[in-house]
Amino acid sequence: MALIAVLLPLLMLGVVLALGRYEELLLPTERDEDRPEGAALGVLGREVGETPATGC
Repeated sequence: MALIAVLLPLLMLGVVLALGRYEELLLPTERDEDRPEGAALGVLGREVGETPATGC
């Protein structure tokens, strides 16, 4: 029983991580045609010059 208590959460974590990767592969990403003309993406995937949202 103690072995199940240790292995079950690890197994569930692996399933959740695998589903997250599967979702990334399944859902389409933003294509170049969807962005406005001349919009360049920065390192974080936001358009250059776009300010990040703050939680303040």
